[in-house]
Amino acid sequence: MKNSISLTCLAALSLAASVFAEPAAPPDWQRLLDGNARFASGQLQHPRQDVEQRAAVAAGQKPFAIVMGCADSRTAPEILFDQGLGDLFVVRLAGNIVDDAALGSIEYAVENLGAKLIVVLGHEKCGAVTAAVKALKDSAAPHGHIGVIVEAIKPAADNVKAQVGDPVDNAVRANVHSVVEHLKSSSPVLAPLVQSGALNIVGARYDLDDGKVQLVP
Repeated sequence: MKNSISLTCLAALSLAASVFAEPAAPPDWQRLLDGNARFASGQLQHPRQDVEQRAAVAAGQKPFAIVMGCADSRTAPEILFDQGLGDLFVVRLAGNIVDDAALGSIEYAVENLGAKLIVVLGHEKCGAVTAAVKALKDSAAPHGHIGVIVEAIKPAADNVKAQVGDPVDNAVRANVHSVVEHLKSSSPVLAPLVQSGALNIVGARYDLDDGKVQLVP
């Protein structure tokens, strides 16, 4: 009887653990993480970058993921995720902001190329985010068209200006989260696919110092 009760309790605990466990990461995200682990450890494989792959993708592309990243010269997604020709559909604007042209590019890759994962990739010490934090602090706008980028980031930076920690890094994470939420709610293309589970959108932060990419909750 005692053994029967113990087995019943174990089964209940196991069921509870499965109910409350965090959902598994999308397989395509794990593929990117595996590539980033190679990059961060200096074990790059440079896959699918040969003559044969070049010829194969000349006939058409089917990237498995879209990366909405920053234009910063230190953050090339194909390198830091150790991917090859045709693997990633990359859209890059300073501060990883999304304007109408960027959104249209993302929608194209989802609807016409079949990508099932969008990664919004921010990074440590982002110059655009730093400019937005400074603009908030000084109540001043940068000159030229840089102001357009700063204005797009300022609301996220403003939301965390009282948060403990590094103000720029806090704003980097907040900006990533803001862009992710914007994409998830974007109609008519992205939102229905997200709601049906056909499309995953995640936010991430790249660390310039150690080369690692981590999810932004």
